[in-house]
Amino acid sequence: MNGLLTFLGTGTSMGVPTLGCDCPVCTSADPRDRRLRPSVLLRWHEQGEAGGRERVVVIDTGPDFREQALRAGLNRVDAVFYTHSHADHILGLDDLRPLSFNVAREGGDLPLYASEETRAVLERIFDYTFSPHATYPNRAKVRIETLAERTAVHGVEFVRVPVLHGTMHIAGFRFGRAAYLTDVSAIPEESFALLEGVEHLVISALRYKPHPSHATLAQALGWAERIGARKTWFTHIAHDLGHEQTNRELPEHCKLAYDGLSLPVDLGPLTP
Repeated sequence: MNGLLTFLGTGTSMGVPTLGCDCPVCTSADPRDRRLRPSVLLRWHEQGEAGGRERVVVIDTGPDFREQALRAGLNRVDAVFYTHSHADHILGLDDLRPLSFNVAREGGDLPLYASEETRAVLERIFDYTFSPHATYPNRAKVRIETLAERTAVHGVEFVRVPVLHGTMHIAGFRFGRAAYLTDVSAIPEESFALLEGVEHLVISALRYKPHPSHATLAQALGWAERIGARKTWFTHIAHDLGHEQTNRELPEHCKLAYDGLSLPVDLGPLTP
């Protein structure tokens, strides 16, 4: 089964351009240097249905999600996966409202897959959506499901890949021959086994200088070489890295991603 992976945003928590900054990247005329908060969109056509109905999964809904969804022409979502509870990954949840209404018309609520820690943060911030006492009539028609090690969504399996974000344990995801790992500072040894055979690797690479909770470009390159994907795309990129100049310095099989980039990916089933 084939799918299309689209980068909705490739920036950091502050985005690029960063407010108040006049550095060469923030003032660049290259549209690939404009980076919204990190998120990806996966589309595929479900097998076995007449006409092959399109299915859609989003990973993370940050503060820019409405703008990103409009740009991507998004009119429905089948599921949302959350990597962790930081603001740049969750604060666009309320923008799921009109999309969840479309799901509700078909019966049921839009499922959101999150760890218990992330669930607690979502339920606190979006109390008016999740509280059993909520009275807001137009709240999002969503439900939080506990993130499992493996989750099937309309024929595609999403495998949780544990990674570290500083001292925080967060989730990456593998789907078929592709994987998405953002906000990574370390990869546990057991997670490398979950990444064997990946052809398209998406992994965060913040900047050249060390950071306490994010990988440098050099660290991300080292992991990319170990994992051995046919193509590696870097995301969660700060304004330290200009798109064109940085890509000239990278190996041909490793490149900075950019907002709006779409990649065909193999979503075929994984061996147990």
